[in-house]
Amino acid sequence: MKTVWIIGAGQFGEKAAVRLRLKYPEAAIIVVDQDRRALHRVEEVANAVVVGDGAVYLAEHLTVSEKPDWIVAAVPVHLAFEWLCKRLPPAYRIEKLAVPEDLAQKLGCVFTGEGGKVYTSMADFICPDNCPEPADLCFVTGKPRPIDLYKELSAVNPHQMTPVIVRSRQLSPGVGGYRPGDLFDVLRKVEACRGPVLLGTACRCHSVLDAFRLIPRNS
Repeated sequence: MKTVWIIGAGQFGEKAAVRLRLKYPEAAIIVVDQDRRALHRVEEVANAVVVGDGAVYLAEHLTVSEKPDWIVAAVPVHLAFEWLCKRLPPAYRIEKLAVPEDLAQKLGCVFTGEGGKVYTSMADFICPDNCPEPADLCFVTGKPRPIDLYKELSAVNPHQMTPVIVRSRQLSPGVGGYRPGDLFDVLRKVEACRGPVLLGTACRCHSVLDAFRLIPRNS
């Protein structure tokens, strides 16, 4: 890892910055947050801090040629969806849809957030912040994991909704991230869709979902 952008300097962003600095001491760590006071907590472990909206920062600075190795989403929004909204061509607008109930019922504990956003978890307890996300067994219970959420979501029937899933991968216990190329794949896939889209960011046990369709502005 040479460069990582951490979007958010709250509890999870600070934890990510500290743990990634310990694991990758030579990495360039940039932390972005709207709260200048929150950024003070990470100044000693970050190479740079930026005051600003994380999705706006990504939309303005993330390019095919200028990009980090990893992005850590540590903000209380669906960063991939917010970035997509800012990068879509102006010829389109987004019409939000409900995540189908029959799909949500398969995804463990489900919570609905603002704007119809859906959060899911295979755990009915608060996961420890040092979970290494073992491949087959729950780190807490030791029992087999019934499904891997990112796989389950990627297998959604495209006749119902086209699944566009960003997999969050473990960079350190309790710290997940994805590559910039995953976001560019989201943009490419969504632009090619002509029907309902299920956009998710998911690891093995947790996910955040937005359902929507693109509507041409001249229609």
